[in-house]
Amino acid sequence: MDARYKSLRVGLIGLGLEAYWSQFEGLEERLEGYLSEVEGKISDPARTIANLGLVDSPAKAIEAGHACRRSDIDLLLVHITTYALSSTVLPVILMAKVPVILLNIQPTEAIDYGRFNRMSNRTAMTGEWLAYCSSCPVPEIANVMRRLDMPFHQVTGVLHDDPQCWLELEGWLKAAAVAKGLSHSTLGLMGNYYSGMLDIATDLAQVSGRFGINIEQLEVEELCAIRREVAEGDIAAKMQSFASFFAISDDCTEEELIRAARTAVALDTLVAQHDLDLMAYYHKGTGIAETEDVMSSVILGTSMLTGHGVPVAGEYEVKNAIAMKIMDLFGAGGSFTEYYAVDFASDLVLMGHDGPGHVNIAEDKIQVRPLQVYHGKVGNGLSVEMSVKHGPVTLLSIVENKRRGFALLVAHGESVPGEILEIGNTNSRYSFPLGARGFIEAWNSHGPAHHCAIGVEHIGPRLEMLARLLDLDFFQVC
Repeated sequence: MDARYKSLRVGLIGLGLEAYWSQFEGLEERLEGYLSEVEGKISDPARTIANLGLVDSPAKAIEAGHACRRSDIDLLLVHITTYALSSTVLPVILMAKVPVILLNIQPTEAIDYGRFNRMSNRTAMTGEWLAYCSSCPVPEIANVMRRLDMPFHQVTGVLHDDPQCWLELEGWLKAAAVAKGLSHSTLGLMGNYYSGMLDIATDLAQVSGRFGINIEQLEVEELCAIRREVAEGDIAAKMQSFASFFAISDDCTEEELIRAARTAVALDTLVAQHDLDLMAYYHKGTGIAETEDVMSSVILGTSMLTGHGVPVAGEYEVKNAIAMKIMDLFGAGGSFTEYYAVDFASDLVLMGHDGPGHVNIAEDKIQVRPLQVYHGKVGNGLSVEMSVKHGPVTLLSIVENKRRGFALLVAHGESVPGEILEIGNTNSRYSFPLGARGFIEAWNSHGPAHHCAIGVEHIGPRLEMLARLLDLDFFQVC
């Protein structure tokens, strides 16, 4: 998809009242200056800001609404600069038809009461007070929007020297960018569901309708056909990439590495031809030697794709491919994982999975090891082994939800050092504030699929913002 459509486009208006400008000299210019400062604080090369100026009458609101449409905005920031009528902002919101954030931001943390009360001109005093009056109309605007079932969000604070305010607003902007990224992504689905895993079966209409994701159904045979035509030079180049990307154990044979490299090159071609941004796959290939050969040699290639921003989930786990993509768009990684076991002695949960691992969240370089059997699957070949970086982590599951299609289920924990199972899979030890028992029961109570995505840092607040922008339910257990 054209990169021009993937960057976030933000509409920004200042809300005022036209009647004030002739009454209070300099007030309009002062408030326009504050609006320009807001624009400067949110400017970023990764986003486009459409500053539509002060909206101070219903007529200007209609003009601004049309401007929002022409600017193709994804998010509308309403900077409430002073008292303003709800009828002045409603037309903009109705016409823009995008998520709205009300900015209740005043110039400084408090009025200088002494200086204010020493002013000799009461008209000038009123003008000064009105420059601080941003919080006054927020209940009126919120009242109207709630009565019309129109969602809105708020950021309250100070224009200068208020890091909390601007970090919160930046969080909303990053969440909006993730929502935009999802809505301009193509999900490749190759193969079929792992038989019997009813929890991972997903309504694809909900996937496209709730996240805006385009879905491309792929045939394993297409990958096989591409693989037959892979050039020897491309295989050699991929082998060199393997050597720098992974730590390859001495017991990995050259034959297996060449097999994996051939498949990795074919995967890269498939992803490029279909312009894929994420992928889920599974296929046994039983009875067809070529298909089994391909599907048993995908792990290194899918791990490299995951590390390069195209997350790949095995077992045809559509919801978890999306969860991994969300974590990756937030810069938190996003690796495929599930419960392995509980270490009750240490009050820890062991989690991991076979298949792709995310290099950007690995504690050390990803290890490549040969496996004589892929448990529960067909064939054998090379697999990857890694632990997630020690420190804060976030778990994300996209859960089927009857009310809104999906909900985001989140937990904060810690990846901690210690012995792991050296079985050629991703594997980590996690502690949770609820303890192992409490976490497992709280997590399971929301009915997630058995897979989830793991990422680094604690990003629950930003995931909640994303859920609210997408109008999905949100649950955080710890």
